[in-house]
Amino acid sequence: MTAGASGSRLIYLMGASGSGKDTLLRLLRGQLQDSEPVLVAHRYITRDSAGTEDALSLSADEFARRAALGCFALCWDSHALRYGIGVEIDAWLGQGAAVIVNGSRAHLAQAHARYPGLTAVEITVDPARLAQRLAGRGRETADQIAQRLARATQAFAVPSACVIRHVGNDEAPEAAAAALLAIARETLGR
Repeated sequence: MTAGASGSRLIYLMGASGSGKDTLLRLLRGQLQDSEPVLVAHRYITRDSAGTEDALSLSADEFARRAALGCFALCWDSHALRYGIGVEIDAWLGQGAAVIVNGSRAHLAQAHARYPGLTAVEITVDPARLAQRLAGRGRETADQIAQRLARATQAFAVPSACVIRHVGNDEAPEAAAAALLAIARETLGR
């Protein structure tokens, strides 16, 4: 399915690892009004989320099985892991919801090809603050952190018809979450 008008309500969230995307999504949920049709899609990932992100852990074999069955609207590989967004987002978009997905900058073109009306949002963070956050998570070695920091400053491919909005997350994450929610509300025409 190529999502036409409904794809204009898809918010494709991107940002360097450690930029605070999961924190912003958690805070955004707390700012939603009860009847507000804004949904945050969980990701499927081939590692344990350790309860710090909205992800469902799958073994590599189970991920491959689901990919072969067409269970993912979007999927990609990054840092020796596999990530997927379930096809349920198409149903949510079809029912008029704004849907936020935690995506990947490297796979923006893939998402834009499927959902050409998406709103791309990049979370930006000062490099020194990003280094502190990555070290504080305790998930990566010093070499892996250095690689992630180098990747954070690299340019990435942006489809010609795609506009990227930027949300800074250097200060209070509640403010950045509110800015992200405002973008989602804009897609709903509110």
